[in-house]
Amino acid sequence: MTQPRHHASPAIAIETSGRIGSIALSEGPQLVQAAVFSAELRHAVELLPAIDAICRDHGVAPSELTEVYVSGGPGSFTGLRLGITVARMLVWAGHGRVRAVRVPTLEVIAQNCLETPKPPKDLVVLLDAKRGRVYAATFTLDQARYRRVTEPAERKVAELASTLPDRCAAVGEGIAYHRTAVDRARLTVLPEELNRPRAEVVHALGFARAAAGDFDGPAALVPIYVRRPEAEEVWERRHKESEPGPHSG
Repeated sequence: MTQPRHHASPAIAIETSGRIGSIALSEGPQLVQAAVFSAELRHAVELLPAIDAICRDHGVAPSELTEVYVSGGPGSFTGLRLGITVARMLVWAGHGRVRAVRVPTLEVIAQNCLETPKPPKDLVVLLDAKRGRVYAATFTLDQARYRRVTEPAERKVAELASTLPDRCAAVGEGIAYHRTAVDRARLTVLPEELNRPRAEVVHALGFARAAAGDFDGPAALVPIYVRRPEAEEVWERRHKESEPGPHSG
């Protein structure tokens, strides 16, 4: 059943950086509805149908969308590429009418911690980067929002720990992959339900930037890779190995 419409311009928020994707429809600052994908790693199958369904349910034609907010990473390389590609597609299809905001994923996860009974002052967000390393950024609580203190970086948890404030809390899907190192670092591990980046938070952060007139043009609408995708590194290594040496031939 079609729901009554509001009068603000509609926007879509996309989150596909984590294992479970989600989208949200909003009209101005008002969140209309959020939808979570049915299972892990279903981004490619569910993203476009989910956008179509949520728009139809609320009587919004895709041509009426004026803004798109997309979680930009770091995170799943495949998921990020998909979310960014769909965001760019919506911008291009709008012929200048649709504008975009790329929202850093670590900032999205950090804001989840505002929902705890007593949000920690200092926070580190951890995502698994494989090879014994994490993607991480630190945040501090500032006027009911977490502000980033350090740029996202790829680090070993042990190296990272020496740079963190005392009583620093930790959140993010990377904790489960590096639990021993996290425990050794004596970080306060926050509840697991705070780990998932959510489209509702992508909307909140994206709308705040959009309201200030801060949009990302097509050239800036790319995934945030702290390092290159592993597939590209493997290809380059194999390519170098296959090149003839200086004395070959």
